[in-house]
Amino acid sequence: MNRNLKVLILLSLAIAAAPLVTAQPEPQNPAQIRIQREVRHELLMLPYFGVFDNIAFQVQGGTVTLLGQVSRPSLKSDAQNAIKHIEGVDQVVNNIEVLPLSPMDDGLRIRLFRAIYGFPSLEKYDLGVQKPIRIIVNNGHVTLVGVVDNQSDKDTAGIRANSVPGIFSVTNNLQVVPN
Repeated sequence: MNRNLKVLILLSLAIAAAPLVTAQPEPQNPAQIRIQREVRHELLMLPYFGVFDNIAFQVQGGTVTLLGQVSRPSLKSDAQNAIKHIEGVDQVVNNIEVLPLSPMDDGLRIRLFRAIYGFPSLEKYDLGVQKPIRIIVNNGHVTLVGVVDNQSDKDTAGIRANSVPGIFSVTNNLQVVPN
């Protein structure tokens, strides 16, 4: 198989799992499976949902709970508004944290993006609209979330993030999803 095609297939699988991973058991009934699929789709289609945001969700019956962190205050309400009209959703609990607006954090986000996605062994993750490595910056503290192909990439992303000046701490919560 062509190497580029293989990388694109792996990245598409990683991207499909990355930004909206939830820690909940697999739904038992088809209605919950449909709700999860539609919620996921609506959240991924949000126009300002980017690499500096992390949105997760849980579905229990007709209640959808939104979790995570966003860098734009409007994205929290946009996420809630996007899913409240889905058939079968009775209630939306919006527990998304809005990160503080800070020019210092904005500068760190740009430098972190360049340090991680500009590094040769991590450039493969820069393909596509939804990036599999999420960079969350909160008052100088960095959390990396999402998925990577192997432990080496996870470690490299953490090292690259730690190399950016002005950061107080880095928490590497990247998940390794084997090929």
